[in-house]
Amino acid sequence: MTENVGWIDRVLRIVIGLALIAFAMGWGVPATGWNWIGWIGVVPLLTAVFGFCPAYRVLGIPTGARHAV
Repeated sequence: MTENVGWIDRVLRIVIGLALIAFAMGWGVPATGWNWIGWIGVVPLLTAVFGFCPAYRVLGIPTGARHAV
């Protein structure tokens, strides 16, 4: 697995992932029937932690990730 997520992308993914998970847990927002959608936040969080986004590879999206030589 080659890293294909840059550091700015990682930070944004972590912030968005944590915000979505907070929504799912009902922290700071009223409970609605749609809070379960917040669990989608696990996906950007995991892609940030591992530094790899399968969608980037499939779609051929170039990133600013630095690769080790």
